[in-house]
Amino acid sequence: MKTDNNKTLVNIRSVIVYTVLSLSLLGCVTTETGMFTEKTDDRKALEYSVQLAKRYISERKWEQAKRHLKTALDLDEDSAEVHEALALVFQNTGEFERAEKHFKESIDLDGGLSRARLNYGSFLFTMQRYDEAAEQLEVVVKDTLYERRQTAYINLGRSYYSLQRYEDAEKSFRTAYLMSDRHSSALILQMADVYYRLEQYALSQRYYDHYGSKVSSKSAIALLLGARLAKQFDDKNAISSYGLALKNLYPRSQQYLDYKQEFMHGS
Repeated sequence: MKTDNNKTLVNIRSVIVYTVLSLSLLGCVTTETGMFTEKTDDRKALEYSVQLAKRYISERKWEQAKRHLKTALDLDEDSAEVHEALALVFQNTGEFERAEKHFKESIDLDGGLSRARLNYGSFLFTMQRYDEAAEQLEVVVKDTLYERRQTAYINLGRSYYSLQRYEDAEKSFRTAYLMSDRHSSALILQMADVYYRLEQYALSQRYYDHYGSKVSSKSAIALLLGARLAKQFDDKNAISSYGLALKNLYPRSQQYLDYKQEFMHGS
């Protein structure tokens, strides 16, 4: 009888130990699951805030965008994407020092975020800091899988062009041109211009004619380039025609002033 009681006691103790152990393990699992859920919720909240901010940026609603980006920054102050978005907001509101601070922060946090470098390069270009713009864009074009690499090459070409590095500009524009069968009129005109600078006048004229076939009305820049090319081919009628178009369409443009200086000086 005593033996049976001892066995019963051992069984009861085993059940208690097993139950306590099971509850402990269950508690651990529940805690870990709770942490995982919390992190997942934070990540989703971050993504949602950034998504909303980008929508407001596209609508040029800067204050609403900043409100959501503040929430995102509170969730993750080390998010390169959040800092990039803040930089775009401050750039568009004319707060250039803050914009640059956040561009740099974004790139420091994620040097492989080519979109941030592309936007930073564009920012530097608008600030006429062409050397620095080219430096950023040279990194972007090395990202062979980046979907906006063609845009990076175009912007890099514009930076080189502004630095009067016309051979480098031509290489960048030509690479961008070969990347797609769909060419903007702006790229085609830029190529005509850079070939003019390189004194490859026949090639410049070919791209210029291609540009003319794509637009219904030429820009002031295009009209001045047309006059300069006409001069190389000794086409006096064309020179006068381009000058008249500049006078009628863009009488207060820098291009019309340049035209008068080049073609009407002393007349």
